[in-house]
Amino acid sequence: MSDANIQIHAPQPHDGRLCMPEAARSVVRRRLAIARGHLESILHALEKHDTYCVDVLRQIKAVQGALEKAGQITLESHLRAHVATAAERGDAETMVEELMDALRYR
Repeated sequence: MSDANIQIHAPQPHDGRLCMPEAARSVVRRRLAIARGHLESILHALEKHDTYCVDVLRQIKAVQGALEKAGQITLESHLRAHVATAAERGDAETMVEELMDALRYR
């Protein structure tokens, strides 16, 4: 499944809490594994004395890209699965406050 074709289905509440849809979790998990792999490459490279700074910068950029994409997918999943349906559940204000806090716009 490509990132662009993630199907967001309303997740079933678990212990009274809304949960991240499985499709989004799978893609985010893969993105974070990629970031972890790049981080491990950076750490391994830094153990060597002949490490080139630009190579490290490229790897850091790759980690940032993977993390940014994971964040975008998580945000979109949350907006589609939870925020878009908040009025129906009656927790719109809570959803907005929670999201603003998570994004540090308060």
